[in-house]
Amino acid sequence: MSWKKDYENKITTASAALKLVKSGDYVALTFGTEPRTLALALIERAREVGGIKLYIPAPGRHFAWYESSFKDLFDIEFAHVLPVARKMIIEKRADFVVGSLDVTHRADVKKPPDVLLAQVSPPDNHGYCSFGPMLWNNKRSVMEAKIAIAEVNRNLIRTFGENFIHYSEFDCFVEHESSGKKPGLTDMSGRDVSGPTDVEMRICEHVSSLVSDGDCLEIGVGGVAEWLLRLPTFHDKNDLGVHSENLVPGIVDLVRRGIINGKRKTIQKGKVVSTACGGSGKDDMDFINMNPVFELYNSEYVLDPGIISNNDNVVAINSAMSVDLSGQIASESIGSRMVSSTGGQLAFAIGANMSKGGRNITVLPSTARSGEISRIVPELAPGTIVTVPRTLADRVVTEYGIASLKGKTQRERAEALINIADPDFREKLKKAAKRLFWP
Repeated sequence: MSWKKDYENKITTASAALKLVKSGDYVALTFGTEPRTLALALIERAREVGGIKLYIPAPGRHFAWYESSFKDLFDIEFAHVLPVARKMIIEKRADFVVGSLDVTHRADVKKPPDVLLAQVSPPDNHGYCSFGPMLWNNKRSVMEAKIAIAEVNRNLIRTFGENFIHYSEFDCFVEHESSGKKPGLTDMSGRDVSGPTDVEMRICEHVSSLVSDGDCLEIGVGGVAEWLLRLPTFHDKNDLGVHSENLVPGIVDLVRRGIINGKRKTIQKGKVVSTACGGSGKDDMDFINMNPVFELYNSEYVLDPGIISNNDNVVAINSAMSVDLSGQIASESIGSRMVSSTGGQLAFAIGANMSKGGRNITVLPSTARSGEISRIVPELAPGTIVTVPRTLADRVVTEYGIASLKGKTQRERAEALINIADPDFREKLKKAAKRLFWP
């Protein structure tokens, strides 16, 4: 039997495929956009059998299982706290899988799932499917699952690198059905965005002064960091490289302009390396599709600080919610209230610090709530999760300037951070700093 005939024999309906799920099963989705057709069929299956333990690594689409009326049908865990899942986490109707740096993103599936639901392209002439713009650890997850079901989406791109899997790794295939809905303007974390405002533009000007020709960039998802590539932050630079967890919107434009060409990278010269490239429009996806410049690798490779640091002059740029006067960086919670997750921020902070000539840049507006609250704080609120410890803090940038923290004492750090805080809060911060760091 030819592989094509075998593949055709594996094609079934979503409802028939989900009959493989039983009450008590541990069901996992792969990283990336949830397979919509399979997810809807899983909801119907849950109504029949109930008691499904569901793991969603990166929740992006809203499904009925987020509603409180489904609490007896699903026991849900997330690996990233994205907007669609935030209320569920705050109300403690779901749990959160805390990642571990030593295995980067391998905390997404604590054990091989009974059933894994994935989204892939149709197989090519050799029988290999693509995970489209989101690779992460999906290949390994499919291979480890007891049962793997794939939703076949003909709209998914193909890339170079490790973004392929043989059709035979799946037990059955289901055709993708589009919702027909067009998303609004959001960042890659799914947050609504507007702007840029004067704050973002001033921060980008400061960041531009910290980046040199030939640097190898990592730009984080969400917040101010994503604006760096929507604004002319790097338009006066030459020969930039990219080794990044995600390719945020704007990367492709810089490749088209020849600003990003990777010719000065230490490893994988000339290549734009990432584990995901979601968030860009169709034109960008068409440009990435089978373009040998772009290579997607599994997340364990891309987020390995040792691999990151193999490139010289790594510049990691990520957003934060708040920074305290000692340099602790918080990007995940406000007190104990989780609103985001670590992602690759810590891995790239370590990798940039290890890189020859590397820099770790944290960007944030000086205030929140329309100027009511300072994001530069004396101490983090009780319960706040520290994303990047002060030992890895380097440059912190607000619209008021740049605070260089490496090699500074606690007093010097406090003074530098106060200088980039909103002027309305500086006197209070000075008083707090004297209490904390002076006799």
